Amino acid sequence: IGSFFTEQEAEQLTKQGYTLKEDAGRGYRRVVASPKPVDIIEKETVKALVDAGQVVITVGGGGIPVIREGNHLRGASAVIDKDWASARLAEMIDADMLIILTAVEKVAINFGKENEQWLDRLSLSDAERFIEEGHFAKGSMLPKVEAAASFARSRAGREALITVLSKAKEGIEGKTGTVICQ
Repeated sequence: IGSFFTEQEAEQLTKQGYTLKEDAGRGYRRVVASPKPVDIIEKETVKALVDAGQVVITVGGGGIPVIREGNHLRGASAVIDKDWASARLAEMIDADMLIILTAVEKVAINFGKENEQWLDRLSLSDAERFIEEGHFAKGSMLPKVEAAASFARSRAGREALITVLSKAKEGIEGKTGTVICQ
């Protein structure tokens, strides 16, 4: 997470107790835990806005996980995955559809290969099979597909759409994107 550091800076930070890892030749970055979200503190506020007919865009990257200590919240040295947090919030406010926006119009298997295949619709069993087969990159499409499948699995009739922002309306209309459903 955070800024990139040189090797020398990383060595100094390691001596101070931080954990750093080289990041794809771009330098060193801090490594922290990434737990799945258990609760969303502001869920009632989001639910009230949705119930009032508002479109709510929330749970983007950069959220700070907290730990409840009595009547107080304390920030934790961790980062919560935005896809998992979005799925958890959607479940908590009883949403019927989760929309995960990303950099591509649809989910693909064999991404970037000659036999690349863009997917319009994925059953839970196909999503799980493709995950097990390693079709989705960690830190990229994998958490999106996992979170979408978790949401779709949580209640009958729920669907998750994965698409790009510029095609979100068409995705909601069923014209593009990848829908994950039971």
